[in-house]
Parts: sequence; structure tokens; C-alpha cells
Amino acid sequence: MTNSVNNNNKHDPKKAGSPQSPDQSARITKRLSNKERLRSFLQIFKRDDRVLVVIVADPDAMASAKAVKRLLGRRVEEVTIVHNNEIKRVNNLAMRDFLKIPLYRMRGTKQDQYTKFVLIDSQPPHHPDLASISYNAVIDHHPVTDGWDAPFVDIRPEYGAVASMLTEYLKAAKINPTVALATALFYGIKADTQNFTKKTSPSDVLCFQYLFKRINQQLLNKIETADIRRSELKYFKIALETMITSKKRIYVHLGRVGNPDILVVVADFFAHIHDIGWVIISGQCGEKLVVIFRCDGYKKNAGKLAARVFGKIGSAGGHRQSARAEVLYKDLPEGAAKKFTTNTLLRLVVKHLA
Repeated sequence: MTNSVNNNNKHDPKKAGSPQSPDQSARITKRLSNKERLRSFLQIFKRDDRVLVVIVADPDAMASAKAVKRLLGRRVEEVTIVHNNEIKRVNNLAMRDFLKIPLYRMRGTKQDQYTKFVLIDSQPPHHPDLASISYNAVIDHHPVTDGWDAPFVDIRPEYGAVASMLTEYLKAAKINPTVALATALFYGIKADTQNFTKKTSPSDVLCFQYLFKRINQQLLNKIETADIRRSELKYFKIALETMITSKKRIYVHLGRVGNPDILVVVADFFAHIHDIGWVIISGQCGEKLVVIFRCDGYKKNAGKLAARVFGKIGSAGGHRQSARAEVLYKDLPEGAAKKFTTNTLLRLVVKHLA
């Protein structure tokens, strides 16, 4: 096993020293105990290693990377966490700041200064930025992909969150997480399982219970309720002034928005209004029209409505209670493309509502 990795080329399985494919490695790892997994992972690293941990930043990935930094922090010379995406969601920025997770942008990082590379909560084929590095370890919970290899692979698709996997690593190492680390992992599990409404395993539940005793509930509340930037309050004013209410439905077009996340925040706000069955909020982001659908899910299906309205001209879909559509302005019907307003949104949607 090499002590350093040449990152000018994509990973060469022959150089990795691992004869298994990721799928084979994942099946082997699945049979190991948590202590055996931890031992195999730690054996990769030496005292003088400089480790680069790579993530696509979201709550699960950030929490898991912080746990890896704790596991390796006293065993290697340096551990640096980098992310390839821009962090826009206010909750994620709050998590980074309140829980003091040291993150750096991947762009501009001098990879030749590092000797070991770890990919967390993702796999190399998931993004070109990730595929440009040869990893010594990959820890993930997404379905196994092909075309890459690594000396250590721990992929468990049955888990709802990688944060649960890293909690098990910490327990196997007999490391009691700090309040900040426990809160990060707890929030990572909550976010990736959507409060256990998505795929989960018994291990996710056990780790969630273990971490609950160690978190700071006030910090967690601050992160979970941090939805809005002060500069975005103006969109609520626009929404209240331009909203159209018809047959227990609220329609709003917010015009140009800097970040489509504000559409979700406004839609969720209006969805709390008593006696409202549908909320449809749109806005222009770049060259796209983004539309958010919310309903109570009772004899209604937001995903199907989004697909009926916009599926033929853009991407659209979702769940019974929530959905999203994105359409290039140039692909909108001619009249709608010239000047899109709340009335335009209503006309496009209402013809598809029984």
C-alpha cells in the first residue's frame, strides 16, 4: 500500500493494491465487526501522513468528515476537510459556524501537499471533481458504483446516513464525542433520513439514541431554525403583496431570486396557513423558472401536479406533499416567457387542477 498518491490522473486499480471491486469490498466490509472495520481503516495511515478529506458539503457529509478528523487527528500529522460545492443553504452555514467545522474549498487546494485521501458520503463517479483523485479510503452509504477502486472501501447502502457509520467508528475506538461532534452527527442523521421518514436501518436508530444524550439541544435548534438571511426578508414582503388566493390555493411569483432555497422557505411558511390546500411559489433563478409545490397530501399529490404542469417542458416531480419543477425560460409558452407574473403561474397551474 502506497504512502502517497499521484493525483494528476484518475485512480489506477492496479496501483491501489486492492484486488476487489468496490462492490466486492463493500460485501467484505459488511461482514466485519465495527472494531475490524476501524482497525482496517486506521492501518492505512502513518504518523507523518497529511490527510485530505473530501466531501460534497451537506449535514451528513460535514458531520462525518468532522468525525474522521477526530479519529485521525492524533494519529497523523494533519487532517484537512475540503468540499467541491458552494454552501448556500443557511442551515448548512449555521451548522458549519456553530459547530466549528473547519472547511475549505477544494478549488485551489494543492493536492500534492497531501499523502492520503479520504472520500466521505460520496463515490468518485458522483462528480468530475471527485473522480480526479485517487483515494486511499471511501466511506459511503449510496449504492455502489463501478469504474474505481480504493484500498479501503466501506459502503453500506442499507444505512440512512454516513453519520451513523462514523458514530460506530467512534464507539469502536472508544472515543466519546464532544458536544459539538455529537450534535453534528445527530443532525447529520436527522437530515439525511428526513427525521426517519426515508430509508433507515436499526443501526441509524441506535446511533441516534446514543448521540441524543450528548448533544446540545439549543445549538441544534439554532441550526434547524436558521432558514433565512436578513437580505431575504424582502421576499416575504413581495409574497404578501403579490399573492393570489383562489379556492383554498395560494399562488405567488417572487420574480428574480438569488437562491432558489428562498422559494422553499416561503412555500413552507404559507403551507402552515389553516384552510389552505395548495401553495405554489415560483421565482426566476438565472435562466430558469423554479416552482415549488406544497399541499396537505390528502387526496392531493404535489409530485403528479408538478409533472402535469411542467413535465413536458422541463424537469418536474416529487412526493405527495412536496414537489419541484425547473424550466428554462426559453422553453415556456411564448406568452408566459415574455412576462411571468403570479397571474401567469395561476393560469399555467389551474388548468391541471380538478
